Amino acid sequence: MLRLIILAIVQSTLLAFGQVFLKIALQRMEPFAWSAHFFKSALTNWTFALSGLSFASASILWMYMIKHFPLSVAYPLGSLSYAICLVTAVIFFHETVDYTKWIGVFLIMAGCAIIAR
Repeated sequence: MLRLIILAIVQSTLLAFGQVFLKIALQRMEPFAWSAHFFKSALTNWTFALSGLSFASASILWMYMIKHFPLSVAYPLGSLSYAICLVTAVIFFHETVDYTKWIGVFLIMAGCAIIAR
């Protein structure tokens, strides 16, 4: 079970950083348009590429996890990404998080701890 917990933390961290890189990429990109210029700017945006690599890595790891561990345990542990993403939003984007959101994150973590037992 410890192996699954470690894998879930790594997979959730990859998902959270994929979201961070995607947000940074979208902030740097031009407004969406069905134009070659827009798609060229998207495809040459290194943070957009890092986002894709993070999501792809998380997906490959997820496939490994659900192949080798019970889905009823692995899937709820995937919710760790919500907690990790909230922390990354505070660190990288200086977002304000009120106490009710922190309580929600605590409840998610408590639920993961119960499921992982």
